Amino acid sequence: MRRRCYIGCYLIRMIFLNVFRWCAGSVSRNMLNSTTEQMRRTPNNFGALRLIFAVLVILSHSTELVDGNRSREILTRIFGTLTFGDLGVDGFFLISGYLVTKSFLESRSAGEYFLKRVLRIYPGYVVAYLLCVLALGPFIGGQIAELSGAKLLWQIVTLREARMPGVFPGVHFPELNASMWTIKYEFLCYLLVLAAGVAGLLSKRIILVLLIVGSLVLSALHPNSTSVGFAGVFGCGALFYLYRDRIRYDWRLAILAACGLIVLLFSSWLATASVAVFGSYVLFWFAFNVTSPTLASVGQKVDISYGVYLYAWPVESLLIWLNPGISPWVGFIETTAISSLFAFGSWWLVEKPFLSIKTKFVPGALASGRKVP
Repeated sequence: MRRRCYIGCYLIRMIFLNVFRWCAGSVSRNMLNSTTEQMRRTPNNFGALRLIFAVLVILSHSTELVDGNRSREILTRIFGTLTFGDLGVDGFFLISGYLVTKSFLESRSAGEYFLKRVLRIYPGYVVAYLLCVLALGPFIGGQIAELSGAKLLWQIVTLREARMPGVFPGVHFPELNASMWTIKYEFLCYLLVLAAGVAGLLSKRIILVLLIVGSLVLSALHPNSTSVGFAGVFGCGALFYLYRDRIRYDWRLAILAACGLIVLLFSSWLATASVAVFGSYVLFWFAFNVTSPTLASVGQKVDISYGVYLYAWPVESLLIWLNPGISPWVGFIETTAISSLFAFGSWWLVEKPFLSIKTKFVPGALASGRKVP
């Protein structure tokens, strides 16, 4: 088994290095520059993709929370490896890698970049955390007396998931908001971009390629190394931005990448790496090449994807706690609808006001109407 893993890791490295070489070498530099300039002017589908990924997480949790296992999780039943929740989270990290790297390179200073990232992540998270702990927790059996103010403050500052003993008694996963566990790793990836940028590594693309390939290989060898795995997936998204002047997006390459993704999703060793390598090409091809005014408009003025992700777990857990016999598919529909309402409130009352502060630190953002990443 170990030998198979090393062979698979070698294949990851070779495939990853050749994907960029193939995409870069298949067209002329003039054509690539023209394509890149057109991509800058053309609306993308990132907003729609983020919302889709948030809904996929809800779909995945719907069966797991009801059954207490993955026996009815759709993607796991097909491939036996990842869940739709895993796929959705990896999709979030790929998009974040692209947009956050762009954000750093367009910032006037490291301090401005850091402030933008804090204003994007913390406000929505803090409000969701406090609502879970102070409003929902006591109602569902939580022992709020067990939590000290200092402990709450530390958990918020370090972006931990909302926890409280005694919540949701009788359910399979008595967690207040388990989905929040990924937020910390998202922010740690932001700090990695900051460190790489300050160290000048963002201009040394081949070094970054080697580091990211190494992280994917290490993640395949040690599947429990969560931070390394997320860094590898996030880094792949970053590479797509750094190599934007050389990557060609072609539907034929997207089909080949999708086939590679489907085949490797059957491997428990290589599933995550296949999403990072092949899934990333399919994702960014879809983001830039599928032209639809409807898709492109999603998230441009109202972006509820972050809020949907933050509120879905407590909403779905509450529905199951109140009605233990609920169908997972009914729970999925109800959770999506209710968490979307919370997400709209989070956007208008919390996230958008802080984003309006953030745009003041980006030259020309308000005048051009450009959305700040």
